[in-house]
Amino acid sequence: MSNVLVLAIGFLAQAFFAARVLVQWFMSERSKRVLSPTIFWVLSLAGAFLFCIYGWLCDDFAIVFGQLIGYYVYIWNLKAKNVWNRLHVVFRYVLMFTPIVALGIVLGNANEYFDKFFHNENVPLWLVFYGVLGQILFAFRFIYQWYYSQKKGESLFPKGFWIISIVGSLSIISYAFMVSNLVLIISQFGIVSYIRNLIISFNEDKEKRIK
Repeated sequence: MSNVLVLAIGFLAQAFFAARVLVQWFMSERSKRVLSPTIFWVLSLAGAFLFCIYGWLCDDFAIVFGQLIGYYVYIWNLKAKNVWNRLHVVFRYVLMFTPIVALGIVLGNANEYFDKFFHNENVPLWLVFYGVLGQILFAFRFIYQWYYSQKKGESLFPKGFWIISIVGSLSIISYAFMVSNLVLIISQFGIVSYIRNLIISFNEDKEKRIK
């Protein structure tokens, strides 16, 4: 497959991720309360699926593995919104197993990846671990969202989700500055949305107390 097509898949995945942030933010601003719209999870799943394909084609273990953390949380939320079961069964199986198949394939070169990742002469080992910690924290927000929503019995965005998002995003941004990675810095534009959603959430609680 041509490099241009592979890059196009990667950029399209990022476009879906950017769109989900903007759509959720816009809808929440309009309603003056934090929403968990179905379109957010549809765009999330579409972006994660394409990014898994991109990581597969690039033979990049980190990309594929990183997507697995949130991928099945997206599916759970679509199930909670009664959307998942409306999809054709074949389509559901493709979505369910593609990341697992992709991970299995790239695992063949995982040792080579880890060797390059943890023996990078340009980035000290402590900084590598700092960057990894930021990525794990950022991804953990969806595990928290799933746990909270499962307890409540519906798809929701708790305040903790936005707090974890902000802290994780700040960690990634600081890491990106330290390694001079402009792309990584730009990718965290969503921090504005996370802060705004947290403010909306606090305002919503304040209005409930007044009523």
